Amino acid sequence: MRGWASDADWEAPYYRVRAAGFQVLFLVEPDEAIEEVCNVDAEVHLADGSRWSSTIFTLAEVDRLMRSWEASGEAVSGQCFFCADGLIVRNPGIGSMVRVIAGLVASGEFDGVFRRIADPE
Repeated sequence: MRGWASDADWEAPYYRVRAAGFQVLFLVEPDEAIEEVCNVDAEVHLADGSRWSSTIFTLAEVDRLMRSWEASGEAVSGQCFFCADGLIVRNPGIGSMVRVIAGLVASGEFDGVFRRIADPE
């Protein structure tokens, strides 16, 4: 156990983390170091069966993207950052991200941050 999860393993193409009350599927590149992840799509499955999504970025990754957009002209030439279901965290790595998700679930703030995925019909 890593201190942030009860179980974590690769389940291609996802890195699946099981924690108390939820599990997360991170869409991580196979060659990416787990503790260096700074921009990742995540799907959270809560204990009640609901599914939620977000793209998680670090502050440094947001800065890097905005600087690259200065040159490309995207996002008003890098003057803004937007993402419909984005979450910005301070530190990189899956462990850090799982701790943030656990904190959001515990504080009751989770559903204000993540976007609910419709249940399959």
